[in-house]
Amino acid sequence: MKPKVAVVIPAHDEEARIASVLRAVVKARLVDEVIVVDDGSSDHTADTAGDFKGVRVVRFDRNLGKAGAMQAGVGATEAEIIAFIDADLVNLQPEHVDLIVRPLLLDQCDMCIGVFRGGKFWSDTAQRITPLISGQRAIRREMIFAFPFFSECRMGAEVLLNMAAKRAKARVLRVILRGVSNSFKEQKFGLVKGTAARYQMYKEITQAMVRYKTNGKLTRKPLRKRKRRKPRSGRWE
Repeated sequence: MKPKVAVVIPAHDEEARIASVLRAVVKARLVDEVIVVDDGSSDHTADTAGDFKGVRVVRFDRNLGKAGAMQAGVGATEAEIIAFIDADLVNLQPEHVDLIVRPLLLDQCDMCIGVFRGGKFWSDTAQRITPLISGQRAIRREMIFAFPFFSECRMGAEVLLNMAAKRAKARVLRVILRGVSNSFKEQKFGLVKGTAARYQMYKEITQAMVRYKTNGKLTRKPLRKRKRRKPRSGRWE
């Protein structure tokens, strides 16, 4: 029986961009559930997401930060496999979502990370430098709850998940998301506000890394022991 797959999309003030992302996600063949977490938006992000049939919106009046929104989305589903997708992607297609999810369904990995290639120059460049800091990934749900302070780490979410995977000796796979890009903060918010937001993002990433090193004990084993086996050639349809 196919494990249940949920896509969680954390979103903050993404009214202008989230519709194109949802158009792709709702058409993905391997996805059973789509959850948008409106993280204290001041625009109509929640209303835009709610216009899509089958999309569930979890709404917060105050901003929790990306990690808090991600954990809230996971808490709203019982799915075994969670795919995280950013709300500001450009040129995302349904097959890109399936590409991230499929390796977990075939038990080829415990976490699959999508890496940009062939899209905007700066998106590609950033992911060549730091390919593991990507908001596009599918994981087994237990990894989200590996650290008691995950929800407090805001933009440090992806770094913390990488560290959890490394400590658990999890199988990590990278796949190429050809033609996909993200929207830069300077483009979304203007040069001054965008630069300030970028600085805050790097600050939160650094804080998450420091907190992990000083208090990085796992609350539980993030992955149950799995039988290693050869990947199946079959595909979930």
